[in-house]
Amino acid sequence: MQYPITGHQLLGFSESSLGKNTFETFNPQTGAPTPWKFCEATDSEVHMAMELATRAFTTYRDMPGIRRAEFLRAIAAELEQQQEDLVSVYMQESGLPEGRARGELGRTTGQLRAFAAVAESASWMDVRIDTAQPDRTPLPKPDIRKCMRPLGPVVVFGASNFPFAFSTAGGDTASALAVGCPVVVKGHPMHAGTSEAVGRCIQLAARKTAMPEGVFSQLQGSGTVLGGALVRHPATKAVGFTGSKAGGLALARLGAERGEPIPVFAEMGSINPVVVLPSATDPTQGWAKAYAQSVTLGAGQFCTNPGLVLGIKGPGWNTFSAALAAEVDAVGSACMLHPKIAAQYQVLRSDFFAQPGVTQMTSISSDGDDTQAIGAVALVSAAAFRKNAGLKREVFGPFTLLVTCEDQEDLVRTLNTVEGQLTASLLGNEAELESAATLISLLGDKAGRLLVNGVPTGVEVCPSMHHGGPFPATTDARFTSVGTDAVKRWIRPLSYQNLPAGVLPPALKNDNPLGILRMVNGQMTTDPI
Repeated sequence: MQYPITGHQLLGFSESSLGKNTFETFNPQTGAPTPWKFCEATDSEVHMAMELATRAFTTYRDMPGIRRAEFLRAIAAELEQQQEDLVSVYMQESGLPEGRARGELGRTTGQLRAFAAVAESASWMDVRIDTAQPDRTPLPKPDIRKCMRPLGPVVVFGASNFPFAFSTAGGDTASALAVGCPVVVKGHPMHAGTSEAVGRCIQLAARKTAMPEGVFSQLQGSGTVLGGALVRHPATKAVGFTGSKAGGLALARLGAERGEPIPVFAEMGSINPVVVLPSATDPTQGWAKAYAQSVTLGAGQFCTNPGLVLGIKGPGWNTFSAALAAEVDAVGSACMLHPKIAAQYQVLRSDFFAQPGVTQMTSISSDGDDTQAIGAVALVSAAAFRKNAGLKREVFGPFTLLVTCEDQEDLVRTLNTVEGQLTASLLGNEAELESAATLISLLGDKAGRLLVNGVPTGVEVCPSMHHGGPFPATTDARFTSVGTDAVKRWIRPLSYQNLPAGVLPPALKNDNPLGILRMVNGQMTTDPI
């Protein structure tokens, strides 16, 4: 590799290995350890990273957007230049196939370039200007100008299931860097080598584009101590997390309990309910096969995995249910990210099968060795589902639960017991959809993204995407971790009243030197004042 993996912490433009304790990563396909050992970050290294980020912030936040865009594009270019090495390490630590690795890396570089465009345009500043009216009666109106500004150093937690796109150089990092926030990443311990290899690309890009030292750092740790120290550090101003509900809530509590509370934007997964209307049960529609592929995609290790499918009792629903189970059976086993994840999946799957009123629909129930997992489908009545909170849990893996409802009223009653979700999906023909206003409204209340006649896996990176949802899918349903609106997590508004023109930020100056769209006295315009 051009950048050898040392297992050290990346602190600004340097590296550090003060910790005496080490940990390893493993190849899920073979069970063998990878060739590297990683130092556990110490408290002093946490402090060094956050101090560097604080010093960098004073410079980085005031850089022109075009300079931050240059940095983000340089990161993308470094990742592409090191693609072969990055894909090799990714595959060794994740057990995922080469096609998935390359596709995810492409998504990551695409995100970086999308946020570079956001940085360059300065659209995220959301400028509002109300000019003075000194002759207004009974009181004169002052000159008031408002724009967004970055919060400060952001801590990002790498995600287990997306070593590229939701980790070191993922959407949280890219969106924070775009608006002027330095980033300190806690690498995920399951793919620490991938995290370091990506981190070195960011480190080099920062040097090449003359960014202030400390705009990026990365720390490694195998347990919860490091994450807690980063959230509690007084220099941390916001946190981005993708992972389990337990992990997200623990970090949110830490953020809220600080002397200065900070926002923790945690995406905690969901079961992503799917409603199958009668017309969609027709075998010629192909939805059973499509959803079997969605359930088992990536061994079911997606936060948008369709873990709950509801339909109305009848011959069509029976046919669809049997077909879905047969299609999942036909997929066979897949390698999960880690033996612990595979073991937890097996425990939860068995627990679901053992619940009162639950029928196992798939015929294969035993898995392969260690990380190999077999997909599963279970069936339960709506009445049994409603009174059993245990059936509403997320099963992280290739599993889905079918719920048989007596009629549409029973379906609505059942959906009302479901918590907040990242997605909700509805399958049906045009006539059914036009008469399903109540159902569509209810699903909209439950989710951050409502799909019609599609599968929820696969999250398009674009301005209109919302990858968030009502609690407990996320800690704040107003924000997304995918798409350009992700920057809104790392900024806050500041109003300037009666400031002299010479000290106003460029975005608020009369001559509009940035050439951006602004609201001036209630009208959207790019014209100077």
